[in-house]
Formats: sequence, structure tokens, C-alpha cells
Amino acid sequence: MGNTVLAAVACAPKQTELREFPMPEVPHDGGLLRVETVGVCGTDVANYATIQRPRILGHHVVGFVAGIGRDAAERWGLREGDRVAMEEYIPCGQCRECRQGRYRACAFTDSRRGGLRYGNTPIDVTPALWGGFAEYLYLHPNAVMHRMPEHVSPVEAVMTLPLANGFEWMDMECHVRFGQIVVIQGPGQQGLACLLAAKALGATVIVVGRESSRKRLELARQLGADAIVNVTREDLLDKVLDFTGGRRVDVAIDVTSGGWEPVKQSFEIVRRGGIVALAAYKHQTIPEWDIDQVVAKSLIVKGLRGHSHQSVEMAIDCIASRRFPIHLLNSHHFGLQDTDTALRTAGGEGEPNPLLVAVSPGLGGR
Repeated sequence: MGNTVLAAVACAPKQTELREFPMPEVPHDGGLLRVETVGVCGTDVANYATIQRPRILGHHVVGFVAGIGRDAAERWGLREGDRVAMEEYIPCGQCRECRQGRYRACAFTDSRRGGLRYGNTPIDVTPALWGGFAEYLYLHPNAVMHRMPEHVSPVEAVMTLPLANGFEWMDMECHVRFGQIVVIQGPGQQGLACLLAAKALGATVIVVGRESSRKRLELARQLGADAIVNVTREDLLDKVLDFTGGRRVDVAIDVTSGGWEPVKQSFEIVRRGGIVALAAYKHQTIPEWDIDQVVAKSLIVKGLRGHSHQSVEMAIDCIASRRFPIHLLNSHHFGLQDTDTALRTAGGEGEPNPLLVAVSPGLGGR
């Protein structure tokens, strides 16, 4: 390790600067991670457009432990050289939410309220290295890490957190099981993660998208979708009724980033006693929505976000099993010097047809 760390700093809305920071000392209860690869998340894209206090973005991080304090090594069960996948959360470990296993809801890791979170903590918070778009990342004493098998390629490894969301939502929240039928609205990174999780659980899966997502719909088929529906050309309810013999589906999850139509459709296509899961912010109200459908059909409605320790472990096991061609999800791979292009590409303003965009600090070198 040298004396400085090169990082791509989001310094203003949609503006990135490469800056050098002092290499921090390794505390007895913390450590340093040499970043291997970082996946670009939709949250990164959204934050990049609204930056006020400069920060290092990137929280889908995989890397190698480059330095570790004595107490941290004992507590984490790790040593220098170990390969790990990071979670974005830096929880307190003591609050009610943490002790119930819901540390994603811990106030200490809510960066919107001044808490610490990887990929969204300003650089004026010492020691500045809180994001993955850097050569090294600071390992806070409360950092949450998972061992990553060596045989998993970097661009597969950075699918860990999206896939963890998929397992959290499909398995632990919606209790999807063998033989059930699931509709996933939105074939983006999160939607395809839900597809992989649902297929791993033995479900029959229909993936829904628009003409603008035609390539992603075809990718969904390659990943194991039993049917795809292009709602620009096809009526979703008609296709669902035809596919299910009039039964409708057990679970409908909306992960689209657009308007409210997929939400209303989800209530129409789910069976009596089924589950409607909502996992994407709309930032708008739904006009003329018939809430009586929930009562009449005895529906369960769930709002979903984030993942748990267990679902991350499930994701890593799934990736390591090589059951699915997860490498197909990687659409673009950039070096640290091209972080701005990576963020713009993930947001649909850079190179065409983005899906899983990755940044590797070692790609291209200093």
C-alpha cells in the first residue's frame, strides 16, 4: 500500500473529480479494504444527480482485506487477504431494530438523517473513504462483510446485494415456494434478481416490461423466465389469465421506476389471498385506485426494501453454485477514471443498453 488513495469523488450533481486522500491508519477495531469491483446501483445514479456535500459513491463492493486491527480480526473472523462482499449498512448493533435482525432500519445507518452508510457518507466525515469508487475503503468497526469464494468472477460477485434483495423479497417476505406463480414487473437489475431468486425457490415466473426494455426481457428468458410480457404490445391481464388458465398469480411484485400503472395492474392480476409487493418508490400518488380490491380479494400488501444478513448469504451461495449464467447481467465494465461515464451509463445517459454496470479501480491503473 502507498501513502495515498485515489478516489472518484462526486463533487456536484453529475460531476466527478479524481482526488487523492491520505491512506488512513488501521485502527485496532477496524480495517481497510482493497476494492476489487463495485456495481453501480440505481441509488448511486439518483444520488449522483442531487449531490450537495461531496462524497465517494458506490456500495455494491467486493474486495480484499488489506489491513485489519487485532480486535477487528478476532471479532470479524477475518485476516489480511480474505475476499469479502460488503453490505452498505453500518448499524449500531444495539438498537431494537438491530437486535431483531433488521439492521437496515437502524437509525445509525440512515444517511438521510446524518448516519453512516457506505456509498453515501460525505468525504468531510473522517477518514473520507466511505465509498467503493476508490482504491481502498475504510472498514468501520461496525461494517458488515461476507466471505466471497475465490472462483466467483468480479462481475458476478457484485451482483450479491441486488440478488440478496431478490431473496429477501421473494423468500423471506413473500414466502415464494415451489409451484407458485410469480409476476415481476420491471426487468431491470432488481427485477432480474427477483427472477433468479424465485426460480431458485422453484417458482414459475413471468417477467413484464415495455418495448424499451425488450433486450432485458430477452435476457430474462435466458436467465430462466417461463414467460415474458411486453406490455407495449400485449395486455398483461389477458396474458396472465391465458398462462394461468384463469387462476391468476400467487405473487405480483412491482420494481419499476416509472409510473403507477404497474401498481394498479398488480392488484388485478393477483389471485384471491395473494400477495402484492411494492419495492420501488413512485414519488407520486395513484389516481382513482380502487382500494376495495384489497378487501374483496383478501390480499396481502407489502412494502419492501433492502436485505438482511441471511439473504446476503443466500445470494452468495446462489452465485457460487453457478446454477444461473449471472455473468450475462454485466453490460459494462469501467476503470476508476471512467466513474462518471459508468454512473451516466447506468442512468441511461451514457453507453447504450445498460444493466449491471461495474467499476474496477484496478482496470486501467493509475
